[in-house]
Amino acid sequence: MTTTPIVLIVEDDEVQAAVFTRALKDAGYEVEHIADGQDALDHLATAQPDLILLDLHLPRVDGQQILSFIHAQDHLKDTQVIVASADGAMADQLPDKPLLVLNKPVSVFQLQHLATRLHPTNHWSE
Repeated sequence: MTTTPIVLIVEDDEVQAAVFTRALKDAGYEVEHIADGQDALDHLATAQPDLILLDLHLPRVDGQQILSFIHAQDHLKDTQVIVASADGAMADQLPDKPLLVLNKPVSVFQLQHLATRLHPTNHWSE
């Protein structure tokens, strides 16, 4: 039995979150969306998504703190993180490196193509 991989979108811009949701659902993921940094930290304390799409500028807790939290959690060690941000300078300075940084605006096609390549059923190493 194969389970649908889960992606957590942490994005406070509702329009951008809708674009991400569409692309990731089309790529075969179950999508969860959280718009607030603290809510994302609370969720990630117990959740184990397969992929996280993370904005850097969020209410209450920024994406850099969330990325550091993710890297410090044993239960999230296999979770892939993609940062999507319009702030390329901040993304380049992240001490905890994500798998990939996408510069906003991100097109539906670009994200869908990337997500399909990252889909767990497409991993040749497993």
